[in-house]
Amino acid sequence: MEFSPVNTAWVLIATALVFFMQAGFAILEAGLTRAKNAGNIIMKNLMDFCIGTPIYWFIGFGIMFGTGSLAGGIDLFTRGDYSSVTPDGVPFYAFFIFQTVFCATAATIVSGAMAERTNFVAYCIYSAVISLVVYPISGHWIWGGGWLSDMGFHDFAGSCAVHMVGGCASLVGAAILGPRIGKYDKNGKPRAIPGHNLTMAALGVFILWFCWFGFNGGSTVAMEGTTTAAGGAAEMTMGALAGSVFSTTNLCAAVATIVAMLYTWIKYKKPDVSMSLNGSLAGLVMVTAGTDCIDMFGAAIEGVIAGIAVVVGIEFIDKVLKIDDPVGAIGVHGVNGLLGTLCVGLFSTGQNGVGKGLFYGGGFTQLGIQALGIVCVLAWVGVTMIITFTILKHTVGLRVPAEVEISGLDIAEHGLASAYAGFEISTSELTSDASDYEVIGSEKMETAVPAVVKSLNVPEGKKITKVEILMKQERFEKLKKAMNEIGVTGMTVTQVLGCGTQKGAPEYYRGVPVEMQLLPKIQVEMVISKVPTMDVIDAARKALYTGHIGDGKIFVYDVEDVVKVRTGESGYDALQGADD
Repeated sequence: MEFSPVNTAWVLIATALVFFMQAGFAILEAGLTRAKNAGNIIMKNLMDFCIGTPIYWFIGFGIMFGTGSLAGGIDLFTRGDYSSVTPDGVPFYAFFIFQTVFCATAATIVSGAMAERTNFVAYCIYSAVISLVVYPISGHWIWGGGWLSDMGFHDFAGSCAVHMVGGCASLVGAAILGPRIGKYDKNGKPRAIPGHNLTMAALGVFILWFCWFGFNGGSTVAMEGTTTAAGGAAEMTMGALAGSVFSTTNLCAAVATIVAMLYTWIKYKKPDVSMSLNGSLAGLVMVTAGTDCIDMFGAAIEGVIAGIAVVVGIEFIDKVLKIDDPVGAIGVHGVNGLLGTLCVGLFSTGQNGVGKGLFYGGGFTQLGIQALGIVCVLAWVGVTMIITFTILKHTVGLRVPAEVEISGLDIAEHGLASAYAGFEISTSELTSDASDYEVIGSEKMETAVPAVVKSLNVPEGKKITKVEILMKQERFEKLKKAMNEIGVTGMTVTQVLGCGTQKGAPEYYRGVPVEMQLLPKIQVEMVISKVPTMDVIDAARKALYTGHIGDGKIFVYDVEDVVKVRTGESGYDALQGADD
């Protein structure tokens, strides 16, 4: 068989892009969850791909692309002849690896919905089950020559085969697993649990959007040759089809993002950042099924549907069904995967040999086929995943103990104190042995410690006082200057998070009010003796005052004693030079 270098290169480039979606999913999910579970999220996304790859090679590919109506065959280690399903001009292993990365994507979707409370062993097992049998069998019906494809069911790049499958598994898993501790109050009202790094989540969305051009565009599996154009009367080149796929994919995502932003702006009085990010993904999921057979107008309309559906879907799942989905995977992939698949029966122009949709003169035929396929795939995935999760729940345990969930899965499941250890001081970086330290000139540090010189007799009018100030970050330079002018030069400054009795500025996260919003503040501590306390207070108030809520507070404490480490001086003498 003669292979096409162009087609082969295109499939392999698309494969690399789809593989890189794992990075997008990993940092998106980590950003939308709490820092204490970031390492666990990364590990699960890594293992999705690494477990799924050999399993798909061992048996999954044969089940998906072997001959048969309901399922392919058992072909251990993929040794059979698949020339009938391999695209023209593309070597088998180029097609094999392309399908492998799609399989891994379906398993990854479940990670986000079940984040922050799932037993890692159970996660690895059900991820393997998805790659072993759940995804390959439904994939066979749709892409492997099974009964749905024979009926004319169309899912170009996986709104149903990948995203709805992952979304349905997520729904079942999150429902059986139960919500995170503290997610719902005693009356069932949801509480907001914001993710720890929205910047990271946004980068994940941009990576996924970029990679989606390989996910959808690469599904042409060719850049040479021709395909049936709209109406079936003429032909278009595969390159032209790829251009159409790129354009409709991008437009739907962009429109969905705008609509999600506007919808949340109207609903919450502010444009919601995390919902807008989910809107981008919802548009990408929505258009994936029919991106090869719709025009730009159809893509724009699908974008409008996706932008509204993702917000409504996430809120319905959270507030009505009371299923805790930390990243919105069910709303993004499940809801929009279903709607995107159905939209083929509404907006298909007849391009690429697909039946025309209802709004393009095709009647209800294609719409009915799409609806039947959706129901059957949901039934298959729902039943198999209920069985899988129930067995895991009563054997290895699906959920971690409460104390593990509270402390974070990073430390308990992986022995990882923090996923951000390089950005903080940890005890492992400190050495208590003074012999490890050297001064300039390579002379060893003296270890003899001077005795403490007691000096509790404070001179008249030189009382030792600690002044602690919590303040806005932007007023620090003005405070520092004011303290310097009255003779206070010693201070300790810390960046902190906090709020007063007003609980911070009102904020919503995915439509749920945040009960207490911690705001960035500066904490300044000063121990004074020479400078009168009231002078410090008056100068600080003048420097910090704006007349608005959040100007800060000043706390004043009596200090019993102070000891200078270097000399052993205590009391008033220990402070000399610190606030002169």
